[in-house]
Amino acid sequence: MDLVRAVVLGVVQGLTEFLPISSTAHLRIVPALLGWDDPGAAFTAVVQLGTMAAVVLFFWRDLWRIVVAWLRSLRTPELRRDADARMGWYLIVATIPIAVFGFVFRDQIKTGARDLRIIGTTLILGGVFLLAAERAGRRRKDLDRLDARDGVGIGLAQSLALVPGVSRSGSTIGAGLFFGYTREAAARFSFLLSIPAVVLSGLFELKDIGGGGSYGAVPTAAGTLLAFVVGYASIAWLLRFLVRHSTAVFVGYRIAVGLLVLGLVAGGALDAKPGKADRSAAGASARTAQQDGERAATQGRGHSGR
Repeated sequence: MDLVRAVVLGVVQGLTEFLPISSTAHLRIVPALLGWDDPGAAFTAVVQLGTMAAVVLFFWRDLWRIVVAWLRSLRTPELRRDADARMGWYLIVATIPIAVFGFVFRDQIKTGARDLRIIGTTLILGGVFLLAAERAGRRRKDLDRLDARDGVGIGLAQSLALVPGVSRSGSTIGAGLFFGYTREAAARFSFLLSIPAVVLSGLFELKDIGGGGSYGAVPTAAGTLLAFVVGYASIAWLLRFLVRHSTAVFVGYRIAVGLLVLGLVAGGALDAKPGKADRSAAGASARTAQQDGERAATQGRGHSGR
């Protein structure tokens, strides 16, 4: 059963990692709706390595240029003005906030932050943020005009995604729009910026796979592979989509899902806390079946005693 669940969640991860709708939120919401236990922060972090492999493969030419130019700039200061060398420095600097905050608040991220009330609320607030960015952003700048201030600002926005439901891509794309970048440019920098942050997170959580209720190594590997395949397709689709379309569809989706989650929690159909799937719709069905079985057994004993 763990394998089936990990495969489903791997597809969910691949579909939602690069769309500004929060993959972490969906890896928490989908199991809750299906009556499954929360897969945990460790599974979530490690399966993201599959989507990170997808972004590395998709942008490998860009990454190669950036790495080579950055390494050369270490020996030759004059080369630090090169666009690729500067991009290397900006990616490093922009990753520092999420690395620091992620380490400091690692315990809260694994426990309290996975509360569905928090996730529903941040989905809605993130949608409002993205809508404001669409309306306020001038969308005139390409990545060639990226500077240290913008890089740090987008990096700080990325650190907000440590809270499930915020969306790493949503916060960074939104910040890019606020700083005046085109949708495509904001998305490309968001994808590149995701690599160091998520790789560090996934490697840090590898030690917890298979323990504390997390899925085992084989199911996690299967989910990670599917996340890679589906994630690659998602990157290609989103970049084409943002050339001609706004993020309005994602804004509407976020708000709708956020309201749905909060409504289900308020109505008692879903447990807000992770790991309590028995109060979900699937859990209710299981309890009903158990009660029916108990009644049948009681009736059987009654007939046999007559």
